[in-house]
Formats: sequence, structure tokens, C-alpha cells
Amino acid sequence: MNTAKIILEEDEFGLFTDKTSGKSTPVRRFTWRNKNRVTVQVITYGATITSIKVPDKNGAIDDIVMGFDDMKGYLNPLNPYFGATVGRVANRIGNATIRIDGVQYRVTANLGNHTLHGGLRGFDKVNWDYYVNGTKVIMSYTSPDGEEGFPGDVLVNITFHLNDQNEFLVNFKATSTKPTYVNLTNHSYFNLAGHEMGATEVYRHLITINANETTEVDENSIPSGRLLSVVDTPLDLQIPKVLGDVIHTIPNYDGYDHNFCINKGTDQGIAFIARALHPPSGRVLEVYSNQPGVQFYTSNSIPGDPKDDKGDQSKRLIGKGECVYHKHGAFCFETQNWPDAINHKNFPKASLYPGETYDHTCIYKFWIKP
Repeated sequence: MNTAKIILEEDEFGLFTDKTSGKSTPVRRFTWRNKNRVTVQVITYGATITSIKVPDKNGAIDDIVMGFDDMKGYLNPLNPYFGATVGRVANRIGNATIRIDGVQYRVTANLGNHTLHGGLRGFDKVNWDYYVNGTKVIMSYTSPDGEEGFPGDVLVNITFHLNDQNEFLVNFKATSTKPTYVNLTNHSYFNLAGHEMGATEVYRHLITINANETTEVDENSIPSGRLLSVVDTPLDLQIPKVLGDVIHTIPNYDGYDHNFCINKGTDQGIAFIARALHPPSGRVLEVYSNQPGVQFYTSNSIPGDPKDDKGDQSKRLIGKGECVYHKHGAFCFETQNWPDAINHKNFPKASLYPGETYDHTCIYKFWIKP
């Protein structure tokens, strides 16, 4: 591949002050541009994707991921992990407890009695180190033994790269000094009509997910260990469905927030995960990964529905360009292991031992349907 066509620029996005150490460090921003006018931006704080700009079928360029214009926004307690790398363990851990080789560990509970996205200070809340290699950016973070209750010093490297095939590649690697639990993902919120276009346009998307099963969960979204067929349910997205036709038909949920078990061959590495098509713009997002699951989430918990805008102004989530984001205003395809996998013997392997490497690739591919 001729990487000379890819332009990579670096500048400063702001400052981050670590509450634990009191040390302030600059947050660096990296901007990729390819020959097809696709632009991606990532900052070192949270190893966060802040912007993805893609042309539509008429050539108009829009930013298609939710985010903020400055560090103040990303530090806002209302920030729902926009574009961030989440870990050490993405998704939920039941009863904030893990067991590895017969040893039980209590990890930080930050969702009632359970753990979500790594605890109170997950990987999304640190400023990552970085290294530039050509047009690739490698961000790294060492999570110390005992951080948020997890065992082992864990070294994480994430490689970000845009190519001229309109693929943005994210590769997560991790090693540990002790047996531990690692499950990383990127939490970008997409709206292919434009980040500010809201639920009306999200409902027009055609969604496909390559999965015929989902993990059964309780009222707190903690897996029971059972797998359920999606056939003849609103979770059956193997054939494309218009999101607006099905999003309000899911029992006990106001939208999607489900782990889908990806259909993969035994020896298959990178597999097709999901596709979203926004017919009015022609923009298409396809996701490929080597992970066994994807959490499909439709921004159900974002505050500030239009009908409530005259209510509590402190709960309004104001994003890029002073846009107010609302519920169902975007969707996430979070490639990852199945939630709470460490606590279910029939789920895919979740433990990481010294000498092993956690290796997770996610590819976001953008194209235009005329």
C-alpha cells in the first residue's frame, strides 16, 4: 500500500490534570486525511476518536461521530464514553467480582453492585502515551496491578491507522504480569447523517448484524450464561432492517443495548460484524473484527429528549458546535468479547495469562451507495 497518500498531522487539543497525581499533561490530537477526503481525528485522552468526516453521495462532507470541541466536554461527567477506549474490561461485570484460577477478586462497582467499562477510572479517563510510526499512531498505557481491583500490571498498545480504502483500523494489544481479565473496545457513537442530526435520521438507517444469537441478561443487563436465538425477534438483524421500524419493539428496552454473538467459522479471524446504511446520504459503515461479539447500543441513556428541553438544563448534553445531543441520536457497534465472560465457562476465553497477548482488531470501513 502506498502510504504517501495519507496525511497525518499532530497538534495540541488541551490539557489534562490527573486527579491522583495532580500532574498536568498536554493532550495531543492526530488527524489523518486520505485521497478520498475522509478525515479521522484521535486524541490521547482516553485514546478517543473525536471526529470522522466522510463525504456523502453528493460530495458533501459531514462529521458522523458524536463528541466535543474541547477537553471540558470530554471531562463532563455526562460524557457517555464518546469515542473512547474503554477498559480494562468493557461492558459489565456481575456483582463486581471476577474469579481466575480459583482466586476471587473484587473490582470497583460503578453501576449499582456491578462494574461497567472498567470502573470509576477506566482507560477512558487517562492520558495515553504515544509514538508515531509513519502514518500509524501507537498509543500506550500501563495499568498497574490492583488498579480498580484488577490483578496484574497490564501494558496496552493501540495502533490507529487510516488507509486509502476508507478503512480506519484499530488494533488493541495487551500483556499482563499476572492472570487477569481484559476486554477492550472503542465506544464511538455514529450517525451517518451527521453527528447533530438526531434520532429522526438514526431511525432511517438500515442495520445489519451478523449474529443469530444473543446473550440472555437479567434486569441489570448481567448475563445469565444462556444464549438466546434472535430468530423471529426484534434482535434478528441478519437481514437489514430499518431501525425506526424495530427500535421501539424490544421488550423491556427503550432501544438496543444488547450483545450479539457473531457468526464465525472455526478458523476465521477477521469477520464481518455489522453494517449501517443511511439511504438519504448514501453513507455506509461496515465493521469487521476478530472478536466474538458486538454490543449494539442506540444511545438510550443520553439525556435531553426534545420534549424535555425546558426541564433540567444541567442534564443537557451539549456536543460539537453547541449541538444538543438527544436519546437515540446515534448508535454504537462495540466489538468485544461477550460481557461478563470471565464468570461463564461456556463463554469465549476471557482470561489473559503472562506470556499471552490479547489481540483485538476492529476495522471501520466507509463507502458510498449511490
